[in-house]
Amino acid sequence: MKRRSMLLAAMPGAAAAVAAQLPPGYPHQDPLGRDHDKDVKLPNGKSQKDEILKEDHKKNLEDANELAKLTSDIRDTIEKSPPNVLSVGMLKKLEDAEKLAKKIRSRMKRY
Repeated sequence: MKRRSMLLAAMPGAAAAVAAQLPPGYPHQDPLGRDHDKDVKLPNGKSQKDEILKEDHKKNLEDANELAKLTSDIRDTIEKSPPNVLSVGMLKKLEDAEKLAKKIRSRMKRY
C-alpha cells in the first residue's frame, strides 16, 4: 500500500520533469495526440476556437433565457399550489431546469 501511494505521489513530479526537458516552443500534446498550442484556422481565416466559443456563448444565452422562463413557471406553480400538493408537472419542470443548468455549466467548463 505504501508503494502505491509513493508511486502516485511521484507521478506529477515525473510528468513535470519530462515537460521541463522539452525545448522551448515545443508544442504540447495530450495523450490522445491533440495539439493544444496550435490554433486551427477555418477556410474563412477565422480561428476555429474563437468560433466555437462564440457559438457556445450564443447557446448559453438561449439556454439561460429558457432556464429563466422555466424557473418563473416553477415559482408560479409553487405559489398557486396548496402546501400539501406535489405536482408531477412541477417535478418535470424542475428536472428540465436542472438539465439546462448542467448543460450551461458543462459548456462553460469546457475551456
